[in-house]
Amino acid sequence: MTTPNRPVARDAIRTVVTDIVQQANVTDMHTHLFAPEFGPLNLWGIDALLTYHYLVAELFRVYPQPYEAFWAMPVSEQADLVWRKLFVERPPISEAAQGVVRVLTALGLDPCARDLRQAREFFAAQDAAEYAERVLDMAKVDILVMTNDPFDPAEERVWRVAGAHNPRYKAALRLDALLTRWPEAAAKLGIPDADAETLSHNAVLTVRRFLDQWVDRIQPLYLAVSLPSDFAYPDSSPRTALLREAVLPTCQAHNLPMGLMIGVRRQVNPALRLAGDGVGRADVTVLERLAGEFPGVRYLVTMLSRENQHELCVIARKFGNILPFGCWWFLNNPSIVLDITRQRLEMLGATFVAQHSDARVLDQLLYKWPSSRATIAQALSDTYEALSSAGRPVTEADIAADVNRLFRENFRQFVNLA
Repeated sequence: MTTPNRPVARDAIRTVVTDIVQQANVTDMHTHLFAPEFGPLNLWGIDALLTYHYLVAELFRVYPQPYEAFWAMPVSEQADLVWRKLFVERPPISEAAQGVVRVLTALGLDPCARDLRQAREFFAAQDAAEYAERVLDMAKVDILVMTNDPFDPAEERVWRVAGAHNPRYKAALRLDALLTRWPEAAAKLGIPDADAETLSHNAVLTVRRFLDQWVDRIQPLYLAVSLPSDFAYPDSSPRTALLREAVLPTCQAHNLPMGLMIGVRRQVNPALRLAGDGVGRADVTVLERLAGEFPGVRYLVTMLSRENQHELCVIARKFGNILPFGCWWFLNNPSIVLDITRQRLEMLGATFVAQHSDARVLDQLLYKWPSSRATIAQALSDTYEALSSAGRPVTEADIAADVNRLFRENFRQFVNLA
């Protein structure tokens, strides 16, 4: 057994790295999960797992039928159909399908069952709050960050109830409605059409008051928005004016980072609903302009296109207020995570956030994090073996410190989370 400050033999590096990564706690900095206090917004269980939008998209590749016939089914029947077509009649080899298998295995359920009776009985017997704690502990997630939409009436009702705050679930104030659907948001804020069109001084003040109220209400760790692949800054759109005059000044006033998730193409197939979004390459130079114009704002950045990853690394090297994070959405596949993590380690060292789960269903933590841990451990092992071969030995303490940075501390320091 090695001591933490003794160099690790080169032929033992992979084993040591894997052990440290597997045991490390993680702070899951971006999810679509909700605390149990949010009731039906807290998705968990076999039906939610199987009707996840990745699997819905896969279903239609093997089972052509009218989309609306599927959406007309009760959720339990949708789940039965997905199970039969993707798990019983063929081996579940996609990453999303294998994820469900990993969840069932982790919970001691039969991934080869012909039907969902056993799984449904198991989940029906669980208490939502106790089960959530169990899953977080199993996944070694100490804290996770939700995605909280201030324009969602269902969320607003929960936030107005005393005790809605859960210490293991932190908030992120999501501004998609404000920054991508401005006319709709302005109407909800009671801003007259003329003021909305010109983004008048009164309109800006209304938005600022709204954001201040929500920051006070939910205590977010950061503000966030998912932006299209054609996002431009600056331009003549309301989005530029809102960012420049309301959103980024709010970040400055409250000392909160701005989360930018760039590269989605919404509803390329609307009939697929949530599964109908696509991906596009974005103009990364917008980050140069934002980081340069607002140097006092910290930016958490992830990009959806694989082709944007190298440019993101280069820009992060030039601006210390940009922190790249995770492998988002379509990038969250082991082969791609491995490539991106290697690239970031080579260009940025351990100064990024290695991964986030992006989970929408609580149980997904039981496969997304083990999968990410294994892939990131592989990239780190390659890095430390190369360093050792170059003549600089590494210790267990070195490795543990980097793993903690990548999985917890880089994000926590960036958002001032103790």
